[in-house]
Amino acid sequence: MKVLHIITGLAAGGAEQQLRLLLRHLPPQHQCEVVTLENPGSVAQGMRADGVRVIDLGMRGNRDLAALPRLVGLIRHGRYDVVHCHLYRACVYGRIAARLAGVRAVVATEHSLLAETLEGRRITPGIRALYLATERLGRSTVAVSGAVADRLADWGVPADRTLVIPNGVDAARFTQPAPTRAATRQTVRAELGLPQDAFVIGGLGRLVSGKRFDVLVDALALMLARPPVGRPPWLLLVGDGSERAVLARRARDAGVAERVILAGERDDVPELLTAMDALGAPSTVETFGLALLEALAAGLPVCWSSGPALAELPPDAAPGARRTRSDPGAYAAALSALSAARPVPLPQPEAVRHYDISRLALQVSDFYEQVGGAARHLRAPDPGPASGPTPGPTPEPEPVLKAASKSTSKSTPRSTPRSASKSVPKPAAGPVPEDSHHVRQ
Repeated sequence: MKVLHIITGLAAGGAEQQLRLLLRHLPPQHQCEVVTLENPGSVAQGMRADGVRVIDLGMRGNRDLAALPRLVGLIRHGRYDVVHCHLYRACVYGRIAARLAGVRAVVATEHSLLAETLEGRRITPGIRALYLATERLGRSTVAVSGAVADRLADWGVPADRTLVIPNGVDAARFTQPAPTRAATRQTVRAELGLPQDAFVIGGLGRLVSGKRFDVLVDALALMLARPPVGRPPWLLLVGDGSERAVLARRARDAGVAERVILAGERDDVPELLTAMDALGAPSTVETFGLALLEALAAGLPVCWSSGPALAELPPDAAPGARRTRSDPGAYAAALSALSAARPVPLPQPEAVRHYDISRLALQVSDFYEQVGGAARHLRAPDPGPASGPTPGPTPEPEPVLKAASKSTSKSTPRSTPRSASKSVPKPAAGPVPEDSHHVRQ
């Protein structure tokens, strides 16, 4: 089965990294290729190193309509069984192009839909209208969490056109034998200028206002202003973004700049996590919370404020994670308590196994067989060489953990969504937002 993934860009970001991780773990019967509308960045380089064909469409902006016929021709020439779109602009252009090219099995993954923003941009009536108009051209939309599925339902996307397959984590990549971990921790701390005896608070993600890393800067200042409780605290922020200078200035104003390390965008996240003693995640607007799982996979305790990845599971699925009010005082208190504890890696909790990418990739594989098989049944006879028979849908693996909220009742794929309309409706007029590329979602 040939699958084409269309994504807006391939700079370092959560959706982009998730796509690369998925391609690494899909069963070999799926021959996957990738089209990036623009910006073939570091993730594109990584995919090519993995042996994946990546095509840069060279789109010059949101309204570069000349890119549409190029994309149609590329899809038609590639004779793909399934077209899978990721991120807003790719969903708008990709769904239209795929249908014009004659592909019926058109699906999408919704990575970043929040109550008022989409991929970090404010949702306008025009954006919403265009989203819903082109959504009807696809067969199904995959939501990365029950919370995202609920928002799609609130927008009026029918329940039989959505399913939840969450983001995944490569649990094995974050596991190191004790001697290796100790050596890595020492090396990374020395490289970054972190004292070996420090209590290092980590932050992982885009340096944007929604991540609320300012809370961690202020919490560090409060910890230093109080009588010492445990090891001397430092803050290590991994990621880049528009708030980098703002955070650096805030640290200077608070008198803690010498204890704040801005490591920038890095691709050695597992190694960087070994240099940390705890992860702080004060964002209140997460659509999933992958950083929480990566930290738990690396054996760190986590203080978090928002994240369906944990909120939709029972509390005992991640005993090392403590939900914390997104407030400097609350984070200072929680982190001070952790600083007094001995820095011993925690065992990987059940939550990490629940979101293991090896298991979730099989769900995506089954989904492709369902929508691709149904589309072949509906497709008119193809004059080209006949493809082999499509295996029927296989039973979905049982979920590792039972849902903890109403949203998680959606956390396994439903029956195959109904097929899209045979006609291609004209998309509603409205702007396509400028896209933001992320370090982590």
